Amino acid sequence: MLNSDQLHKLGISADWVDPLNATFQKFGIDDVRKQAAFIGQCSHESGHFRKLEENLNYSAETLQRLFGHKFKPEEIQQYAHQPQRIANRIYCNRMGNRDEASGDGYRFRGRGCVQLTGHANYYHAGQALGVDFVMNPDMVATPHYAALTAGWFWDTHKLNAPADAWDFVKCTKIINGGSIGLAERRQHAEHALTVLS
Repeated sequence: MLNSDQLHKLGISADWVDPLNATFQKFGIDDVRKQAAFIGQCSHESGHFRKLEENLNYSAETLQRLFGHKFKPEEIQQYAHQPQRIANRIYCNRMGNRDEASGDGYRFRGRGCVQLTGHANYYHAGQALGVDFVMNPDMVATPHYAALTAGWFWDTHKLNAPADAWDFVKCTKIINGGSIGLAERRQHAEHALTVLS
């Protein structure tokens, strides 16, 4: 069982002791290698367990670089620094979300330890955990459900095996879709492994 002293050594608030232990138990993240890999991935995704909601306050330049394909050139300036409008555009008509006007993109924006995103993920995570995240999406941004939804994602994407094999490339690709922050994820996980061992 993870304890507050271990989390303190990792620079993580003691508020996470119960949520993480509940998640590890529920989803079979049952040895220190898997737990350390989980902590490393979540740490990167959530700004060291401090940011449980996606920051979509993008400048025009960042919007162009990351999501330019979702906008006409003349629209970029109109959307810059407007998180709600940005989310509704970039997440519309995918991941179970409806069109831009529905507001689903912002309603089901990234929250939790692995940035759960999209109506479909909120629905299925809620079904698995017995909670209605579709009607109460902000619950995913509380430590308890931030950890449990990350555990649900970890379990449904079968991340225990690559975590046990210490395969950060595979874990990161599944969680992030690419390899953003790979070195930091590994560093956090290695530190966690030292503390938990």
